[in-house]
Amino acid sequence: MRRPAVRTVAVPAVLAAVLSIGAAAPPTHAPAARADGPAKTPVAVGHGGAVASVDRDASAAGIEVLRRGGNAVDAAVATAAALGVTEPYSAGIGGGGYFVYYDAASRTVHTVDGRETAPRSADSSLFVENGRAIPFDEAMTSGRSVGTPGTPATWRTVLDAWGSRPLARLLEPAERLAEHGFTVDPTFRSQTEANRDRFADFPASAELFLPGGELPVVGTAFRNPDLARTYRELGRHGVGALYRGPLADDIVRTVQDPPVAPGSDRVVRSGGLTRRDLTSYATIRRAPAKVSYRGLDVYGMAPSSSGGTTVGEALNILERYDLSRADRAAYLHRFIEASRVAFADRGRWVGDPAFEDVPADGLLSQRFADARACLIKDDAVLTSPLAPGDPRRPAPCGTGGRAAPTTYEGENTTHLTTADKWGNVVAYTLTIESTGGSGITVPGRGFLLNNELTDFSFTPADPAVHDPNLPGPGKRPRSSMSPTIVLDRYDRPVVALGSPGGATIITTVIQTLTGHLDRGLPLVDAIAAPRASQRNQATTELEPGLWGDAALRARLEGIGHGFRLNPEIGAATGIQRLPDGRLLAAAEKVRRGGGSAMVVRPAD
Repeated sequence: MRRPAVRTVAVPAVLAAVLSIGAAAPPTHAPAARADGPAKTPVAVGHGGAVASVDRDASAAGIEVLRRGGNAVDAAVATAAALGVTEPYSAGIGGGGYFVYYDAASRTVHTVDGRETAPRSADSSLFVENGRAIPFDEAMTSGRSVGTPGTPATWRTVLDAWGSRPLARLLEPAERLAEHGFTVDPTFRSQTEANRDRFADFPASAELFLPGGELPVVGTAFRNPDLARTYRELGRHGVGALYRGPLADDIVRTVQDPPVAPGSDRVVRSGGLTRRDLTSYATIRRAPAKVSYRGLDVYGMAPSSSGGTTVGEALNILERYDLSRADRAAYLHRFIEASRVAFADRGRWVGDPAFEDVPADGLLSQRFADARACLIKDDAVLTSPLAPGDPRRPAPCGTGGRAAPTTYEGENTTHLTTADKWGNVVAYTLTIESTGGSGITVPGRGFLLNNELTDFSFTPADPAVHDPNLPGPGKRPRSSMSPTIVLDRYDRPVVALGSPGGATIITTVIQTLTGHLDRGLPLVDAIAAPRASQRNQATTELEPGLWGDAALRARLEGIGHGFRLNPEIGAATGIQRLPDGRLLAAAEKVRRGGGSAMVVRPAD
């Protein structure tokens, strides 16, 4: 359906800047392997389809599917399955995620909520013992933190609705990777090292990730034949095999009685996941969150993710400011304050809508954003924790209750973006929560279980303030995953993107979008730009590229900003459709060892 004309942003100028770098983009296919792993290309321009992910082998799996006539949905599933092999500490069939799909035939955006769910036995005291919250470190490495996986069910949902290839065929590239191995890079080794003590306490994890008790060596092949067999089983019997039958029994047994190594002194609590939790799991087709920004329509995930509403509210707040003309300090000040306000509202209002009254339409309304934007001043900084507004009854500079601090959320996830020759586009963020999830590998199955339930608030951030994110039976924990697709006024894709990073996902997506659409940065440079992240906290996190700019920091500190250093925030990928019909895929240049952008047919 076409929309009437609205005020437009000068997108062609932005795209022209990207075209100037696209012509010089290096070849995208099969660079020679290096001693520290395969080479990666962060930007690629061409035709026939595109894939961007954090990993070269995973992007290549998606490109293989596109070359053989598959569509963007097929490629997304193949890429995700391969990431389960090469990025097992970020994603896999033991986790969940959110899938945003643009259908070119109907020019509409669809979303699938594949978030993990709490067991039916869970209640608000899931992580409380003797009246106190259990230590986070003990919660994260336990059966208690494992939610019902949603990733396999997501694949089934999207392939049934929009796919063109059977699951078995789409799993073939990942099966080969798992069977024959991929090249260990420094990121994989360092993430293994960070989990060494945890993995050593679970025999199946130690056998897979610490063979012989040693860390994987950079440049060597890492194999996972158990996961290859699991993928073949899913290919033969469908993803229902994970929710019923022997594989389901293995998952339940592992959660209820975590197999801890003899002699370990780690406190590992059991979980309440049952066969009924697995068999009753279902994804949800939700209406997307949507706002208008600079004449473009920005689509994202509605709750249970807070990504779409929080990104949308922040963009609505920023809509009234000309960020293209602001200097660097003024731009960062406005971005930081808009993020602070949006996170204050997120904390009070967003949870699983099956359990909470979530005023999503109000959070996404321009009227509410304008009422909140009046708090932001050019020469002063708001104090966190900031009290939320009331989207049901917006009042200029009004509040909707008492301030409460932002609760902790883990920072490891992965994101992929795909597009095909027919114009379909996917933005897909998936996770197992912490780096390494629960740390518990299902014996004989080759994949880690999530610890996604730690995204719930263990106890209310403030007992006097309603917390919409407390655990409940079958409840989805609040997420910050923000897969996003932007359309022009004719409902055609402009850009699609997303990022890992826990709650920093939201600020990464906002900053990348404004850097690209407002500041005129080519997409790959908007992704690479040094980041800030403010989440209604006393200080704002800065990456080294901003932290090291003493003059910029002094100017912002002069009006009241406080900062702390964060070595790395997020790891985004995106795809842009250029005016001449070519596709530009973009990924990180440096973060997480750099990402991998590929196209089916590179431009001359």
